[in-house]
Amino acid sequence: MFDQINGLPVHALVLHAAVVFVPLLALGAIVYALVGRWRPKIGWAVLLLGIIAPVCTFVAKESGEKLYDRLIGQGLKGKGKEILDDHMHFGTMTFWFTLVLGLVSIALVLLTRRPDASPKIVQWVLAGAAVVLALISGYYVYRTGDSGATAVWGQY
Repeated sequence: MFDQINGLPVHALVLHAAVVFVPLLALGAIVYALVGRWRPKIGWAVLLLGIIAPVCTFVAKESGEKLYDRLIGQGLKGKGKEILDDHMHFGTMTFWFTLVLGLVSIALVLLTRRPDASPKIVQWVLAGAAVVLALISGYYVYRTGDSGATAVWGQY
């Protein structure tokens, strides 16, 4: 399922969705957390991105593992294997941080829709967590993409 579609690696087809949706979720979560007057306008987008971005990173991670297994089966060793090991580590971290960011963002949107639904301190904690997780997710999606590009195109 995550290996190939018509002979093309699924990873090459889906990784760009993660590269787009994770930064959009991170940006949306930061704006939603910090700019109260924009919340009614972007809440729906943050909710959708809170679901879509983790799903995209999961599919990219799983398809990357299938591609890695195929490359190892073909005899990949040495420096190339080390670069891919780093890439896989960054991809796994991207998935976990994006998943938590998505959950925190969804909770933040749902709890701020009705101000009386939760104490302000809970909303502040979730907003702070969303900002921190957005920055970490952004960092890891960058590192994952950079290490993947290095693995494919070489170091320049």
